[in-house]
Amino acid sequence: MLAAYAARSDAEDPLTALEVGERPDPQPRDGWTVVTVRAAALNHHDLWSLRGVGLPADRLPMILGTDAAGTTPDGREVIVHGVIGGPHAPTGQAVPADEPRSLLSERYPGTLAEQLLVPTANLVDKPADLSWEHAACLPTAYLTAYRSLFRSGGATPGQRVLVQGAGGGVATAAVVIGAAAGLEMVVTSRDAGKRERALQLGAAEAVETGARIGRVDLVLETVGAATWAHTMRSVKPGGTVVVIGATTGEPARMDINRLFFQEISVVGATMGSRDELGRLAAFCARTGIRPVIDRTYPLTQAADALARLAGGGQFGKIVVTP
Repeated sequence: MLAAYAARSDAEDPLTALEVGERPDPQPRDGWTVVTVRAAALNHHDLWSLRGVGLPADRLPMILGTDAAGTTPDGREVIVHGVIGGPHAPTGQAVPADEPRSLLSERYPGTLAEQLLVPTANLVDKPADLSWEHAACLPTAYLTAYRSLFRSGGATPGQRVLVQGAGGGVATAAVVIGAAAGLEMVVTSRDAGKRERALQLGAAEAVETGARIGRVDLVLETVGAATWAHTMRSVKPGGTVVVIGATTGEPARMDINRLFFQEISVVGATMGSRDELGRLAAFCARTGIRPVIDRTYPLTQAADALARLAGGGQFGKIVVTP
């Protein structure tokens, strides 16, 4: 089968470690299902894998990708939940009970292929009115945004939420989901075009990074060092900061005094459970919202797709279709 995979690792030039070519077909086994991939979505995790982060040399070559939607041999249309093992794995997942948590493409081959072998317990029914491309965008960025808003952040309709860094996959997902749920979404970006796109997607306010916005109930922090001071100035006393990522590195100072004097909660979030993925898919079907797709590439052009992701010019998800 055709697949995009890390043939080696290169910390300085990760795209040179990518190859697109033939890999062995997955072989069925008890408790696992072969899924014919109809669409897969890229994440920065794929670039980190090509750099060798979380993917040691003894696991190479490794098919990349954590997100997919496709069909099972009996014709069932499914979305793939990419978390394998760990304490929050789906009930009945056919892996050893003590296996540490991983994502597809870390221990097991990933989704950037014509076919994928995945624990049967990881499959969620795809709503009929979600396209393959939209469904494939849900399992990482949109699921992380959903969990960050409603479980980790405890957001309720009418609250004000700041999202640092418009344009990224999770940030865009948070705007789309939050606005549909009745939250007042405020976003920041240095790029005027990305701010305008965020407003079109339902953000109530879009400002330059670091601009004064008044206090918010909740901050979704995806940037890290470059925005942390602004995050701490913006969250109201007793509010919550959910840390989803740190694309600019860890903050040099944490504003500890403000943290405890104003009783601010700081929590981390990543991904979500299979059941949350099912609820997210149903939420999209009921509300009519759809993931924002930047571009779609055929699997044969996976190198171009990953180059666009690495360049940072995208707005929304990049999708690959076998």
